[in-house]
Amino acid sequence: MNTSFVWWAIAIYTMVALIIAFLARSGKQTSMNSYFLGDRKLNGFVSALSYSATTYSAFMLVGLAGLTYNGGIGALGFELIYLMGVSLVAFFGPRFWKVGKKFGYVTPSEMLGDRYSNKTVAIIVSLSSCIFLIPYSAVQLSGVGYLLQGVTNNAIPFTTGVIIATVLAILFSYIAGIRSVAWTDSLQALFMIITSTIVVIILINGLGGFNGFFNTLQTEQPEKLSVPGNGFWSFINFLGMTIPWFFFSLSNPQVSQRLYMPASLKSLRSMLIGFMVFGLVYTIVAVIWGFSASIMFPNLDNADLATPLVLQSDLIPPILGVIVMVGIMAAAISTIDSILLTLSSLFARDVYGNFNKKATDRMQLHVGKIVIPIIAILSYLFALMEVNLIAVLSVASSAGLLVVVPAIIGTFFWRRGTAAGVITSVVVSGLFVIIIEFTQTEPLGLSSGLWGILLSTFLFITVSLLTKAPKKVPKEFFS
Repeated sequence: MNTSFVWWAIAIYTMVALIIAFLARSGKQTSMNSYFLGDRKLNGFVSALSYSATTYSAFMLVGLAGLTYNGGIGALGFELIYLMGVSLVAFFGPRFWKVGKKFGYVTPSEMLGDRYSNKTVAIIVSLSSCIFLIPYSAVQLSGVGYLLQGVTNNAIPFTTGVIIATVLAILFSYIAGIRSVAWTDSLQALFMIITSTIVVIILINGLGGFNGFFNTLQTEQPEKLSVPGNGFWSFINFLGMTIPWFFFSLSNPQVSQRLYMPASLKSLRSMLIGFMVFGLVYTIVAVIWGFSASIMFPNLDNADLATPLVLQSDLIPPILGVIVMVGIMAAAISTIDSILLTLSSLFARDVYGNFNKKATDRMQLHVGKIVIPIIAILSYLFALMEVNLIAVLSVASSAGLLVVVPAIIGTFFWRRGTAAGVITSVVVSGLFVIIIEFTQTEPLGLSSGLWGILLSTFLFITVSLLTKAPKKVPKEFFS
């Protein structure tokens, strides 16, 4: 792919996105509520597209396509499990929205601290989110790095791509907070779904039409159309990767925080329906994309390079390839800037705000803005490790975030839950997940995600039963 095309496309995208980000500014962003939640006034359409762009990032057309390339049709089941998990939003979304609006919560951890009548809960959950979300941010940066490196045959180095993504994410976050992120997300989501679908249609036609496409797979790589196929999708591996994904909408604060943002419950429902439709289409697109790469480039050492190679192949017109490349890059950046905003709000509200009892809302906002580039730099340094298989690292990060799920469920459905139960389950289980990931071991053959959810559930229930539940919990949590 012509490198000058790529640079021009990046420049045009940057200019358009920056203009939209500036146009999204509305009034002064002088409070945590306005800067991080958009004054809770996002409509259903913008919420749905922003939710989609934040969730479906470099993971999909780089990570999920890579998983399909690596293990075959099991990747479709893996991602459909995630879509099934989004149904949790139907149960928890209205509850998040109602208590958020009633008590002015800015972060999910702030809500947990109030529910369990213990500010330490908010601090611990916030710090845990920071530890596990920074690697996930790095995944998005790596996705951009691999993408630009691959489509230009190393003319744009991996590190340069990572730097571009980091700088743009910081800019979009700073301009108008979540408003600029939401509106640029909307642009990116529409851009992404339209262009990638067009590419898939071209690929199928170029590879013999629908029947010819799957006949080729059946003849040359039959293991790709079965489970466990080449062994990658063994039952235990499938379970270990899908459980964190199923609870993604609750465990990942950059996603659950968005449940506070819609203007009404009607907007929240529209957000959920729009996201489900978007997600189903995009999942099919990404899986077919991975199969196409498997046919065209059957012996890649790094499956994450499948998408860049498809984009610069002879089947894809160069202009369309560049446009899709920008769409993927934009999607990754939308996830990064959302995470930057969420983590900075967590630190400012729940860590700084609880340690400094005199901190005003304006002081918290100031600290949050200071933290944004610091988190971005940490993510950048992590991305330079160039870890292979983006999808696997994404799931590993989600495994660490999974340990807070029992506490979230208990927030609305178990009055007997206690602060001691939350703290113990999050700290002990989180440390255990880190040890498993660093040592690359699987005790009893179970992945870190399975250990995380099992251990955290056991500890939360057991410790809660052995300790005293808070006496005064607002009735809104259980209505």
